[in-house]
Amino acid sequence: MMRHDITPSNNAPHMAASVFAGLSATGLAPLRRIELGDGMSLALWRRATTGLEIAYEQPGHHTLAYYLRAGSGTRRQGDNSALRDGDICSLPDRHVSHWLVRGELTFLHLYFTPQQIERRAVLELDCEPRAAQLHDRRYVEAERLAHLCQSLMAEPGHDPDGLLRANTLAHEALSALLHAQGRGVGDAQWRGGLPPYLRRRLADYIEAHLDQPLSLGALAAQACLSEFHFLRVFRASFGMPPHAWIAMRRIERARQLLRGTDCTMQRVADDCGYGDLAHFSRRFRQAVGCAPTRYRAALRG
Repeated sequence: MMRHDITPSNNAPHMAASVFAGLSATGLAPLRRIELGDGMSLALWRRATTGLEIAYEQPGHHTLAYYLRAGSGTRRQGDNSALRDGDICSLPDRHVSHWLVRGELTFLHLYFTPQQIERRAVLELDCEPRAAQLHDRRYVEAERLAHLCQSLMAEPGHDPDGLLRANTLAHEALSALLHAQGRGVGDAQWRGGLPPYLRRRLADYIEAHLDQPLSLGALAAQACLSEFHFLRVFRASFGMPPHAWIAMRRIERARQLLRGTDCTMQRVADDCGYGDLAHFSRRFRQAVGCAPTRYRAALRG
């Protein structure tokens, strides 16, 4: 039986994902690989083997694995139950595991940075990014997550429109994953960050004022802190400085409006705090990779 160890590569970019590179080293060629943007990529794999042992040694990125066909007797070392068709596994960046792979397998891997989980922690679980830890676990009944994985497998992503759809599905899958596992740890206050009630107040204040100019002074006043101290604790509690968080939330609001409403482009720009339509289009293209009009057409087509 052959054994392959998968470890992180210090000089490779993230999207040359260690798990992907390690599986490729076994002679396995992906049916499809897509660079999704936003720190995410996916690979669709198919393999038939009589026996292969694979070891993951802190690969350096998170992996979501969906097994459309799990083979016969494929299992993780130390786990007496074999994988079944439709099972889902989440593998954190620092995990260590050993797998025995047998039979015919078809599976999807979604590779993503820890920041994707940390950012969602604030918005979707109301906890600090430092408290958001991807679980090393297996999911056998996660219908919403399984449906999104199946949709990702069916999306070829051959053109810019398809790539946008795949990117959107991947974001939805990571949100579903976060909700399927729940909180990583309790919401006790971490040293150097904001108390939970202040973090929530600031997040709500920013959401309510995205269509208006926001200043560091106004944000610091919400927390009754000096601008200097506020910068430090905001970064600790939100995972990024205020200007980056606000820019991210404005683009996310624009995505939502473009997907779910018939608002004019000027109205979308205004509601997201961009009074100038050309400036909005430029910022949206920089963040998403296409113009707002193209984004709306792709997701509605």
